[in-house]
Amino acid sequence: MKIGSPEHRDTFCRHFMQTYTEFDPDTLPWPDLDEAALQRLKSVPFWEEVFYTERRAGAIVAEFVKTVKDPVMKEAVALQGFEEARHAKLIRVMIEKYGIDAAERPLEDVSDNVETRFKDFGFGECMDSFLGFGVFKIAMQSEFLPKEMFNIFETLMYEETRHIVFFVNWMAYNQAQKGFLARLLLPLTDFRYYMRALGRMVGTAKRGKELNDGKEFSATQASVFLDGFTFRRFLEDCYSENRRRMGVFDKELLRPSFLPQLAETALGAMRLWSFRAKPLPA
Repeated sequence: MKIGSPEHRDTFCRHFMQTYTEFDPDTLPWPDLDEAALQRLKSVPFWEEVFYTERRAGAIVAEFVKTVKDPVMKEAVALQGFEEARHAKLIRVMIEKYGIDAAERPLEDVSDNVETRFKDFGFGECMDSFLGFGVFKIAMQSEFLPKEMFNIFETLMYEETRHIVFFVNWMAYNQAQKGFLARLLLPLTDFRYYMRALGRMVGTAKRGKELNDGKEFSATQASVFLDGFTFRRFLEDCYSENRRRMGVFDKELLRPSFLPQLAETALGAMRLWSFRAKPLPA
């Protein structure tokens, strides 16, 4: 299948539309949490940032869809906008149900430079999802929250995976429409946007530290979540979970490759270093 062809567009848009899941955040099977689990949920210091990010994502996609002229693409992007807004609603329902301290910050104006904002959002989502896969797996294995809560969050994780697969195909299609040179330079374009996403992530972490001063995990809560944590294990979990989740999609579709390839290289270097660091037998 030629990247940038009508067949490519139809394939990734059709796949996105056909894998839509119907649900209402208000009627999800939210579990009753005991005091310990409730305190762990409330102690997570980034709910306010997650809530803001999901609301902002919905606003960006809603603005971007107004600029899309291709009717096939417009329908798919509109569905993504609906799902992003539904993610924000799900977080709002959770915050209200469990009494989480997470203010609804006012949104910035996102009506200018809409396509650039959409690209920045898409690459940021690729980065967040890859790292989030590892965090989700570790949190679930450590039983940080009851499995019923993870079942609800799994709905979000699946939709985020669909979103990034749709985005990388849209990005490749969009670049191909601009001509051969733009298609050839796609890896460099991707790298530039990933660096921008990394910069925003660092900024978000700094802002989160300021917003959550005094509300970080206690030593006990952190030990439950991070028991046996090492950077290598985290990277392995991100890589393996990404591979597992991407494996369910149509093999003809493009998938995010920059971060998985980077992680694979880093893990290979870690294994080689570990092997060389072992003392030789006497």
